[in-house]
Amino acid sequence: MAAIPAVLLMGPTAAGKSALALALAERLDGEIVSVDSAQVYRGLDVGTAKPDAATRARIPHHLIDVLDPTQAYSAARFASEALVAIADIRRRGRVPVVAGGTMLYFRALSEGLSALPAADSSVRAEIDAQAAREGWPALHAELARVDPLTAARLQPNDAQRIQRALEVWRVAGVALSALQGRRSISAAALGSTLRIALVPSDRKRLHEAIARRFDAMLAAGLVEELRALRGHYALTPELPSMRCVGYRQAWEHLEGRIDAQTLRARGIAATRQLAKRQFTWLRATDVVAVDPYAEAAFDSVLATAAHACGVNSRARQCLDAGTSN
Repeated sequence: MAAIPAVLLMGPTAAGKSALALALAERLDGEIVSVDSAQVYRGLDVGTAKPDAATRARIPHHLIDVLDPTQAYSAARFASEALVAIADIRRRGRVPVVAGGTMLYFRALSEGLSALPAADSSVRAEIDAQAAREGWPALHAELARVDPLTAARLQPNDAQRIQRALEVWRVAGVALSALQGRRSISAAALGSTLRIALVPSDRKRLHEAIARRFDAMLAAGLVEELRALRGHYALTPELPSMRCVGYRQAWEHLEGRIDAQTLRARGIAATRQLAKRQFTWLRATDVVAVDPYAEAAFDSVLATAAHACGVNSRARQCLDAGTSN
């Protein structure tokens, strides 16, 4: 029997992915695998629009609340854990609905990963200490000596990527640029997929949705959530969790560097920039594009998913029952 296809649902923030993923999972007898680099962190609930307990009790979700916000997650870890979750869902005869907006994670899952060494906390600490003494431009200059190809595509203050490139060099003794073409995880491991992207045709309407969503997060207590997290964990603004959109701006507000009005303006602007980057990724991705603002957009996605998941009789029966109501 053919493997159950995994439905990959991607798109820019605030385009309606979460609601559609839930509807697909309900109709197709599926479970959701989150593709969100912020929802992996425990406690980051309001600012990530994380599904609530009732929703997660109704539809199983995977790769949410994976680690504390003081820890780092990676595309490699995501791809490995997502493949396990997808295989488990298929073994239960259900449809994996793999949904979110972290496009790097989608690429790692569907195209494979470079064979890079694992993160080394002691080496990273050494690099951070050196950066504190000399500044990131000095480390960028060091990177240019050992890996000029990688250095040429990075800005001198791109701390996260400079750190990783130097870490690879110091751990493996090989330039990052020399390793990135080698694959350690095979794209074939994902199996059959249906790749759907919500691509809004009206950017103004999307921007309005982004503003409403950020306002809702502020009203729901984004700043208060971050204040509580800072009291519970040893957080710093350099941590990946604290660089997430919304939390970065809320951190500045709690530090007294910006007022509430500026927090809102910067948070909305940063979210719009995130959506722009997601559009850029989508243009280079082979997907079935669906305009969420088009009439009967959901019916279009449902019909496409029904056709792809027709290899699974249980999912098909559940779908037929749902559409007949």
